[in-house]
Amino acid sequence: MRYPDPPSRGALPALKRWAWRLLPCLVPVLLAACAGSPHRQPTFRTSHSALADLPPRAPSAASAGEANDILFRAIGLVGTRYRWGGNTPAGGFDCSGLVDYIYRTAARIKLPRTSHDMATMGGRNVRRMTQLASGDLVFFDIDGAISHVGVYVGKGRFVHAPNSGGTVRLDDIDGPYWGDHFAYGKRVLD
Repeated sequence: MRYPDPPSRGALPALKRWAWRLLPCLVPVLLAACAGSPHRQPTFRTSHSALADLPPRAPSAASAGEANDILFRAIGLVGTRYRWGGNTPAGGFDCSGLVDYIYRTAARIKLPRTSHDMATMGGRNVRRMTQLASGDLVFFDIDGAISHVGVYVGKGRFVHAPNSGGTVRLDDIDGPYWGDHFAYGKRVLD
């Protein structure tokens, strides 16, 4: 890389000439600072779920394509900001807004607006985490009532919009907090 010649001695005071000579040294430092790691937390990490070694499970052969579309849509929204009452990527999501958006845009299925209403709608309930299939809704009982929902993506992981953390994220369903509050899954695609 060729740097411009410094201005003549008489054109700048000594301090400016000295700074101009440092320019070739500062450019790589500034570029390295710009190329540093982002300030966001990593979105994906290795799962610590005990369910990670289970073979992937699709809801049924007939709905495997829809389940795939749902998974890609859900994972593609990881990192979107949380906003209570939100239901779009641009405006942010709360948990039920995220799940409804995923199903509506990936499978053309409109879901009720709240996690409680989603939990009481039709569909087969799945009581054991080991029986969950990709694309299942997963519900969590917090303080005695269903108040959180996410989408199971397989291998012990689910996508959801928790209010803590500030973004849509991928978590272990059997982790210390979520495993203690798991209520059941709901198979919508069969």
